[in-house]
Amino acid sequence: MTTALMPTYKRLPVAFQRGDGAWLEDTEGHWYLDALSGIAVCGLGHAHPAVAAAVADQAGTLVHTSNLYEVPHQTRLGERLCQLSGLDQVFFANSGAEANEAAIKLARLHGHHRGIEAPEIIVADNAFHGRTLGALTATGNRSAQTGFGPLPAGFVRAPYNDSAAIEAVASERTVAVFVEPVQGEGGIVVPDADYLPALRRLCDQRGWLLMLDEVQSGVGRTGAWFAHQHAGIRPDVVTLAKALANGVPIGACLAGGPASGVLGPGSHGTTFGGNPLSSRAALAVIETIERDGLLDRAAAVGERILRGLRDGLTGVRGVHDIRGQGLMIGVELEGPCPSLVPQALDAGVLINVTAGRVVRLLPPLTFTDEQADRLVDTLTPLIQQTAEALADPSAALA
Repeated sequence: MTTALMPTYKRLPVAFQRGDGAWLEDTEGHWYLDALSGIAVCGLGHAHPAVAAAVADQAGTLVHTSNLYEVPHQTRLGERLCQLSGLDQVFFANSGAEANEAAIKLARLHGHHRGIEAPEIIVADNAFHGRTLGALTATGNRSAQTGFGPLPAGFVRAPYNDSAAIEAVASERTVAVFVEPVQGEGGIVVPDADYLPALRRLCDQRGWLLMLDEVQSGVGRTGAWFAHQHAGIRPDVVTLAKALANGVPIGACLAGGPASGVLGPGSHGTTFGGNPLSSRAALAVIETIERDGLLDRAAAVGERILRGLRDGLTGVRGVHDIRGQGLMIGVELEGPCPSLVPQALDAGVLINVTAGRVVRLLPPLTFTDEQADRLVDTLTPLIQQTAEALADPSAALA
């Protein structure tokens, strides 16, 4: 079948026409429980009334003027994000990849200001930072990079969750360490509790910037505004996007400490970033999370889902690990399990498999206990069947 769209996605055979909280209705009238939230984007669920009202009102008032002028909603959003993060400044973009590009440029300019002609940024194995050239090079997925060389220089890779490995690859050209506080695309990998504090100490000792990609883990997903807050540290740079405006495109690069003031007039820019519509939507998201206590809700319902999955799957052959933080949850099997996605779809649940063998669950922060239990009850037998088949392929053929 011919199509006007470039075939850059392997889409599932379903299209949605309406959303309501954690539910999506397809064009045939069937409803699905959304445990993926548009890949961690719709943290308040679909068609949330506060966001819908803010977007509708702003769309009827003023959508865009550009950053040639003051944008009051953008200023207010920047102030709120600085209050929540403890950082000092924000640059608004349109996506997570753009926010990460801003962080990369900031780190390089910081290095040049220090007299380093070829600054290097240390990044992590299995990381995912986006598909633009700089973010793609920082990404630890070789298959995603294939065919797009030559990639930019200036990145050095080290194993994730290993601060000693970062020391081992550092050089006099190192200017920053750039990692995810929880690896999302890499398989919902939650590092040891001392990993981020160790990186903070190391960056302080060496005069490097500590930069954290919270594009997927930020805005309440782990039960805190930012996943790094669980570790009690403050980075120099944080990037956000996905859930910040509940589906309205926006990205943000926050800077503090030695990263403040690095980007000045003419050093970076965007046409659409932080326009009145996206900023107003993001403000509605922040206000709703605060008003409805959704940080605590994310922590509680995430623990409920984890507990249910562990009760049902611990000891099952072929299940390697069940892990998560808040509403970033992964079930790792001992082999590839992409078939679970269409199986769950047939059962009325939307999930994702990442890193080939990790069932990734990213439900909205508004998930109810009933929805959490329904998710666990639906997925447990599907995962068990697939896991046992992986552990004993001959039994699956019998």
